[in-house]
Amino acid sequence: MALRTILEFPDPRLRTRAHPVTRFDADLQRVIDDMLETMYAAPGIGLAATQVDVHRRLIVIDVSADNTEPFIIVNPEILSRDGEIATEEGCLSVPGYYDEVKRAARIRVRAQDRDGNVFERDCEDLLAVCVQHEMDHIDGKLFVDYLSSLKRERVRKKLEKERKERAARSSSPRERRSAL
Repeated sequence: MALRTILEFPDPRLRTRAHPVTRFDADLQRVIDDMLETMYAAPGIGLAATQVDVHRRLIVIDVSADNTEPFIIVNPEILSRDGEIATEEGCLSVPGYYDEVKRAARIRVRAQDRDGNVFERDCEDLLAVCVQHEMDHIDGKLFVDYLSSLKRERVRKKLEKERKERAARSSSPRERRSAL
């Protein structure tokens, strides 16, 4: 397993619509394991393949308190939606920013597991929100798209400024010496 780099907003690769998974082979298993390791290390509760620059319809989620219930979702589709819930969402691709988003409180999803077996599952509350959030990613959408254009632009500018500051710090002579 290996940690993968998580793309950050406004990286244009996050806008790529993912392709269906057609091969359930060793390579897919490796990507799934890498995504789980990356999600847990971040730390997060969900990660879509698009966020690690793999443009396949693949999602990993674990909403358990102790990271012992990984939920692998391949080629998902939402069959039904019910109710509405407004929750404060964050995103590994939009680090440090949280805002309220309204989504369905309950959904029924049909997908495939890591071995290609088709299943259906009812999800509610946090799991339902997480599935919808990650499905947005594989469709090239981010949770900031639910915000006003003014808020989205502020977030973009803030993240770009932080990236530039990190890059400047890591390229300073003092930082390079301490990294040796």
